[in-house]
Amino acid sequence: MTQAAGRPQLAYLTAVLDELRVRGTHFNLRVLEDQQAPVCHYDGKEVINLASNNYLGLANHPRLIEAALEATRKYGVGSGAVRTIAGTMRIHMELEERIARFKNVEACVVFQSGFTANAGTVSAILGKEDFILSDELNHASIIDGARLSRAKIKVFRHKDAGHCEELLQEVAHEPGRKLVITDGVFSMDGDIGPVDQLAALAERYGAIMMVDDAHASGVLGRNGRGSVDHFGMHGKVDVQVGTLSKAIGALGGYVCGSKDLIDYLYHRARPFLFSTSHPPAVAASCMAAFDILEQEPERIERLWANTRYFQGELRRAGFNVGGVNTPATETPITPVILGEGRIAMEMSRALFDEGVMGTGIAFPTVPEGKARIRLMLTSEHTRQQLDRALETLTRVAKRMGILG
Repeated sequence: MTQAAGRPQLAYLTAVLDELRVRGTHFNLRVLEDQQAPVCHYDGKEVINLASNNYLGLANHPRLIEAALEATRKYGVGSGAVRTIAGTMRIHMELEERIARFKNVEACVVFQSGFTANAGTVSAILGKEDFILSDELNHASIIDGARLSRAKIKVFRHKDAGHCEELLQEVAHEPGRKLVITDGVFSMDGDIGPVDQLAALAERYGAIMMVDDAHASGVLGRNGRGSVDHFGMHGKVDVQVGTLSKAIGALGGYVCGSKDLIDYLYHRARPFLFSTSHPPAVAASCMAAFDILEQEPERIERLWANTRYFQGELRRAGFNVGGVNTPATETPITPVILGEGRIAMEMSRALFDEGVMGTGIAFPTVPEGKARIRLMLTSEHTRQQLDRALETLTRVAKRMGILG
């Protein structure tokens, strides 16, 4: 025991951890030992990987790897500074221009993560005199950005455009700007946000419209252009946030919109101002990923074919993958709703022991009573792998008394 370990100042943290152990929701990080692939090794065990956001298999695509290596040889491993001092490399500008063309907008800025893109943007464009109207299930990064902005926060019921309009009417004559914000795809339930309805409301009431497309990027829309394209809302959404860390296969987040929006974020978004820019290898691999999205649409088709098959088989086996009291998934995000956090974590461990990696998720990530195993489909899973996973899921659930 180190001297610091015996100090009492942080003893309350140990008490919290002990409570998590009592509740059965404490976890240890599992360590990946090879590539992020449909079958890989965690903690020395071979598993079918149904826990990754690598939707299109791009995290280990040869073209992305080669692009990263070439950029490293040419530019080195790091940029050496924040963007506003000396860390804006030509390759960073090329990536932003590439994303802007792909998303059919005037301009784009890349952040170090999707989380910082959301939090940094919301907190930069609004202040304490303003109002934020936010879906109750929006991502934590949106919630944190809203709090940092010090704006007044109004939460509307999940996907309830009517309730959002009621709130817009309440604040219509209040001074200050209004921002309507939703996830394009909700990360825990996999349902799609009503971007078309909310964008129409925002236009009617003169509000700013913002969409977080982290789980829609590379999944929805033409060639994976996201929920704005999926709903045909080009020109109706003022702020589009996306990620480079999921379907794109690398790292980072981005914000798309008008030239003035992006120029403003260059000057006021704190994560952009105070974080060193991406290694050139990351920027290069991201550009290669956008090339693949446009050149290989069959990847997205395979992703959706796997999704339809796997979710259909889960329902036939009797699993609850959303609906009634929980939003029904509409995307490759596949929640198996179990209810109690302890049961979700126990099932996750049992699945791992039998060769399937499925993440147990409990409160506070999801509400009490709605714990689940979240399973993620990719374009690269084979039918044989999916069938083996389905057989394991069914067998473990029956053994635990979850299925009859």
